[in-house]
Amino acid sequence: MATPKIVLFYVFAPLPDPEAIRLWQQSVCESAGLRGRIIVSSHGINATVGGDIRDVKKYVRATKSYPAFADADIKWSDGTGDDFPRLSVKVRPEIVTFGAADELRVEAGGVVGGGRRLAPEELHALVAERGDDVVFLDGRNRIEAQIGRFKDAIVPDVETTRDFIPLLENGDFDHLKGRPIVTYCTGGVRCEVLSALMTARGFDEVYQLDGGIVRYGEKYGDRGLWEGSLYVFDSRMKVDFSDAAAVIGRCVRCAMPTSEVVNYPDGDGRDLAVLCVECQAEVSG
Repeated sequence: MATPKIVLFYVFAPLPDPEAIRLWQQSVCESAGLRGRIIVSSHGINATVGGDIRDVKKYVRATKSYPAFADADIKWSDGTGDDFPRLSVKVRPEIVTFGAADELRVEAGGVVGGGRRLAPEELHALVAERGDDVVFLDGRNRIEAQIGRFKDAIVPDVETTRDFIPLLENGDFDHLKGRPIVTYCTGGVRCEVLSALMTARGFDEVYQLDGGIVRYGEKYGDRGLWEGSLYVFDSRMKVDFSDAAAVIGRCVRCAMPTSEVVNYPDGDGRDLAVLCVECQAEVSG
């Protein structure tokens, strides 16, 4: 493989026949020799695929030829050539599973009632204007936030996105009502949904970081409000925005600073853990 690349994107748009979209996406990826994960629902598409840059470009062109996906915000990153074990293209009730398939409303312009989008520079302007009143709310799973997050962010104790609605329903975040809340996640898809769920439950000033951490990192790297590494859902496990990325994670075995995340089942039954290189060697040895 000459130049491996990975693309990440999502589109919220009404899809009357998700199964037809699944078959088409499967065919396009197979013909291009791409691997990765694609989820299709009546709400839209959520995809991360990788392969040789020429084949990935063919896939992007084909995908954008479908009118509903023509304006997809495609996020590119360097791959390793072996980032995904296989190709998986599935139809599910939601493109990101909050357990809110019946609540979420999607129109041609995207999710209805979601938080106001903030470009990275607009986020900085909001913080400059409102200062410490601004709340950063991590919309990811807690393992992701262990190696990277926005400075002073609130990190909910969630294992999956399904855990967010019970927290909202139980009032865990009610003390934040009345304050500007900036939701953020990897590429933006989870915050499209989370911000709408929060708005529907009485949070009156909710924002979403447009393009997620990925777009913020492209703009500011490690010179802004982001600290640490970005967890990613492929064999790379994490990416850094510069050589100056802070190491904020702590090894679950020895508590030494590390940004390494590995598959490491332990007594609590977790599938992933922050584990330093030395402890990885001990475990595998």
